[in-house]
Amino acid sequence: MKALPIDQAVVLTIALKELNDAKRQRWFLFFAGAFAVLCLMIGASSYLSAGTVIFGSFARTAASLVNLTLFLIPLMGLLLGALSVSSERERGTLITLLAQPVTGPEILLGKWLGLAAASSSALLIGFGLTGVTLALSGGTEQMDLFAYVFLLTLLLSLSSLSTGVLISCLSRKFSLSVSVALVVWLFFVLVSDLGLMTGAVAFQLPPALLFWISSINPCQIFRLLSLTLLQGNLELLGPAGAYAGDALGPFLIPVLLSLLFLWVLVPLLISLVLSRRWWE
Repeated sequence: MKALPIDQAVVLTIALKELNDAKRQRWFLFFAGAFAVLCLMIGASSYLSAGTVIFGSFARTAASLVNLTLFLIPLMGLLLGALSVSSERERGTLITLLAQPVTGPEILLGKWLGLAAASSSALLIGFGLTGVTLALSGGTEQMDLFAYVFLLTLLLSLSSLSTGVLISCLSRKFSLSVSVALVVWLFFVLVSDLGLMTGAVAFQLPPALLFWISSINPCQIFRLLSLTLLQGNLELLGPAGAYAGDALGPFLIPVLLSLLFLWVLVPLLISLVLSRRWWE
């Protein structure tokens, strides 16, 4: 199949429309607002005896934000992506778009860019407000760790968005895409952890296999990267973490980052290939 030309102006127009549509969705605005409030609450710790609120350090706040990110950000990205195509297809607006001088890949790429901008802005608001407050309260020491966690969170959000868009492309109905997205979220966040722990005990999985199985999951990759940056090693993960440090050494972070980038690119590329069928 020949590659279809991509009109950048068309992609940008669709991206801006998708961004504006996302900002008008109440659930997304609530999600973004709740995330910002939770980030500020994590950064702050009440000191009742003094009657004031004291904010923690950048490193401690970044470590606490990792757990919040693991639960909320994949859910936001998967739902945004799951709604992108299936809702348009079910309402019939996708056919209307395809009747215009645009191609399926242009529509899909524009949607992805618009939703990526929306989710990134929500993250920037939450991390930005918290970072500014921490800087004003206690200085800028270890701000780089906070910035690293933000960048990793951004990659996790984009990987979840790409996965959600792929689910939406494969689903005929809006309800099905949302249901599948929720199941995938549960698997990424909860089931995979429980399954790995159960499998490690029941089947006595070797540390090498346990590490590589866990690195397939984008949420686990995010956790591994966060632990490496914040702690300097993966000893908290036991034998699997020790294996990763010994086997990969200085290449541990580049390998994990590459895997997370693949979770952004591969689902998006598959979705672009599938979107050709809309136009052809």
